[in-house]
Amino acid sequence: MTTTAASRAATAPFGRALCAMITPFTAGSGDLDLDGAQALAARLVAEGCDGLVLNGTTGESPTTTDAEKTALVRAVREAVGDRASIVAGVGTADTRHTVELALAAEKAGADAVLVVTPYYSRPPQDAVEEHFRTVADASGVPVMLYDIPGRTGVRIEPDTLLRLAEHPAIVAVKDCSYDFLAAQKLLARTELAYYAGCDEHNLALYAVGGAGYVSTVANLVPARLRAVLDAFDAGDTAEAARLQQQATGLIESVMSSSLPGTVTVKALLDALHLPAGPVRPPLRPAPRQTVEQLLTEYHQSATA
Repeated sequence: MTTTAASRAATAPFGRALCAMITPFTAGSGDLDLDGAQALAARLVAEGCDGLVLNGTTGESPTTTDAEKTALVRAVREAVGDRASIVAGVGTADTRHTVELALAAEKAGADAVLVVTPYYSRPPQDAVEEHFRTVADASGVPVMLYDIPGRTGVRIEPDTLLRLAEHPAIVAVKDCSYDFLAAQKLLARTELAYYAGCDEHNLALYAVGGAGYVSTVANLVPARLRAVLDAFDAGDTAEAARLQQQATGLIESVMSSSLPGTVTVKALLDALHLPAGPVRPPLRPAPRQTVEQLLTEYHQSATA
């Protein structure tokens, strides 16, 4: 490992290459497929993922029960052992419920929890801050904040993040704010580990000091995305840029096709005969034409 890679690893508390893992369901009944989850998790780790983020948006957390969330964390921990970190999504619109999920995830074996901004009720910034502090105080594991105002309706304002960075348990941010300037300012002024939550920003955020990424597209091409970071750490910035650009078509197809990433990823995994299964309503499966386009882009990106 180069000096740059070693110093980077020291500032990436959960690893550099994290996958926002889908939650496999059975084809017939749509039940939780723990065998499939274990197989998928093992593949992702074997192909370069340092960590797995479970029960997030990509993992269809709005439609899984608390018991299913806990069972998934426990099963994946069993499958990957200590070969990868596990970050469990526990965010809800209810502070008490979020605390309950955080405690359950910790007991099930999670290394950290991912806490999204409370959504729908649109709390003001002092309430957002108090929500995160309450969860961080209650849990015995580190906290990764999730800033995605396009889904929640409320962002975590930079001043709020500056204050939250002083909490010893709040160590990281999954950044989907699309405010690259704010991310750079916070990287300069705090010790928060910043993870790109939008795949098109993986290299850009890493290049200015980010810790790595939490990637939906990594469900499909974990090794290809990991190679971007490895090239950058090796000092070959031109190769890192080439590899990021090589993945751009697939990233766009998966994340910008007018369908949620969960739908497109599961469709492509199913087409590749990998664990996935159906999405749960209100989500609907991708049309056949979309699946064919995804397959074309997947194969083209592998040979670009």
